[in-house]
Amino acid sequence: MEFMIGAVMNFGGNYAPRDWTFCHGQLIAIADNQTLYSILGTMWGGDGRNNFAVPDFRSRAPVGSGKGPGLTFFVTGERAGQELHQLTIAQMPVHTHTATFTGTGGTAGDPITATATVNAFDGKGDSDIPHNGYWANASLGRDLTTGGYSSTANTTMATGAIDIAIEGGGGGITGGTVDVVANGGSQAFSIMQPILAINYILCTDGIYPSRN
Repeated sequence: MEFMIGAVMNFGGNYAPRDWTFCHGQLIAIADNQTLYSILGTMWGGDGRNNFAVPDFRSRAPVGSGKGPGLTFFVTGERAGQELHQLTIAQMPVHTHTATFTGTGGTAGDPITATATVNAFDGKGDSDIPHNGYWANASLGRDLTTGGYSSTANTTMATGAIDIAIEGGGGGITGGTVDVVANGGSQAFSIMQPILAINYILCTDGIYPSRN
């Protein structure tokens, strides 16, 4: 059974049969097989003056030339694809990292201690208005001069005489650093489909494939 010159097929043996050659990308002198050169040309390599190349299917899978619906366009003889791939920043999904803040300048949550002292005057005051005055012993009189305030102080009132409400609490933190945990190993990963290696061979002598 004769095959067409330039035909490519799989072969389960470990040698190339007569009138066939391995598809290993090797160069062939044009003078040695002008018929095959008239079919392949330099689609697969070669300088087109002294030699031409056959397809190289070593570690490669074939794909149909042209462009299928919604797929990538490939020219006959074009090479594409890779076994390993390393993600770029643009290809990574949106994600977060663990971050730790270390404050400086104080301890967060330091307690606040407040002491209030109320000064007063023990005796009859010398003023009826509170402005710039201290509490004093008031007295009643016909002229309504009570002397409830004094311009000076000579004693302090009990600690329970006034209530002070304090909110918040600051720790005195004036700065700090944020440490972001680094993850990943920057290693490329395999994107190869499951494969089974076999020889590709090309017919070098047989029936010439007529265009008509």
